[in-house]
Amino acid sequence: MRFPPVHEQLDAVRQAALEILSEEELARKLERAQRSGTPLVVKQGFDPTRPDLHIGHAVSMRLLRAFQEMGHDVVFVVGDYTALIGDPSGRNELRPALSEEQVAQNAETYAEQVYKILDPARTRVEFNSRWLKPLQLADLLRLTAQYTVARMLEREDFARRYAENRPISLVEFMYPLMQAYDSVALRADVELGGSDQKFNLLVARTIQERYGQEPQVCVLLPLLRGTDGVQKMSKSYDNYVGLADAPEEQYGRTMSIPDELLPEWYELAAGLRGAELERALDRLRTDPYAAKRTLAAHIVQQYHGAAAAEAAAAHFDLVFRQHGVPDDVPLLELAASDEALGAADGEVPLTRLLVRAGLAPSTSQAARLIEQGAVLVDGARVAARDARVAAHGEHLLQKGKRHFARVRFALR
Repeated sequence: MRFPPVHEQLDAVRQAALEILSEEELARKLERAQRSGTPLVVKQGFDPTRPDLHIGHAVSMRLLRAFQEMGHDVVFVVGDYTALIGDPSGRNELRPALSEEQVAQNAETYAEQVYKILDPARTRVEFNSRWLKPLQLADLLRLTAQYTVARMLEREDFARRYAENRPISLVEFMYPLMQAYDSVALRADVELGGSDQKFNLLVARTIQERYGQEPQVCVLLPLLRGTDGVQKMSKSYDNYVGLADAPEEQYGRTMSIPDELLPEWYELAAGLRGAELERALDRLRTDPYAAKRTLAAHIVQQYHGAAAAEAAAAHFDLVFRQHGVPDDVPLLELAASDEALGAADGEVPLTRLLVRAGLAPSTSQAARLIEQGAVLVDGARVAARDARVAAHGEHLLQKGKRHFARVRFALR
């Protein structure tokens, strides 16, 4: 195996990383790989707590791809077992655990989405239930014996909750230990993670040494702020742009970000570097709106191609600038007799209709959208949460500025 010169590999990592722990160790590992012709094992874990990866995940995944292009092997760890616990990193309480069925469904989508960025030929997708589920009580006791409560309480969120006399369950201490055991099972040379994962990645270094392995190098990456401009991008905050989102959805959500996010998104979401980034920032200083459109098109092109980016821009103009209705609005054929719609006196509750059309996940959420003024029926805004719609003919439903559905009731 031939690798690029070590200094070039280090430069590629430095450009993307916030922190390398430690750079000297990474240099030694790269030099050893160069001498032996053996690729490094570079891992990152993703807990399938939601069904989709988003462009915040892509920040580190692009560095994983860079490691692949330099000749190293990447292990994309789907944390199907750790997701059953939930990682409280950066939170004030434990993230709610998911059922095995939920995790399995989400994990399946992750395995499909990784190749939007990673090279299939150099990627191993591993589910950490493969090595965590078979552990016996004696194995877990050995693992917990490798780390102390005092060290656990050095983690910022644990320390804050302990100082405030807020509860911390013992199972929360297990999460960083189990993530560390992933590195033991894979004999990882390098692990990537967001800056909020620093503690967990450093725990893995200690655990690997206790299991007789050379500790991994930790590469920490910046966190992309979401479309709200405040919180890190997360499905939980509904401020994300999904890798698998439709082109017009990616384009529209990008166009919704505050202007002050543009430099950050050009660098982290679009992955621009050097002269290309400088040109983008120059455009931003002279015409922020044009710069935002260029960014939106660039993001769509990354995941769907140039033609999709052009179509998404046209769709945006139609809906937002010309206040039109797209030509490709899906049509849903319904029967007034459908019990789920709750028809009475020739009308159906709008909340149920929104759920049936896929514009809201639940009737309670549909009611909130109506109260917020986010719902239009046949072009008219609806204000009453108990509004009803005639259960005959065809109706155009709209949620917000980008989401449309047509429903047609069958003739009796």
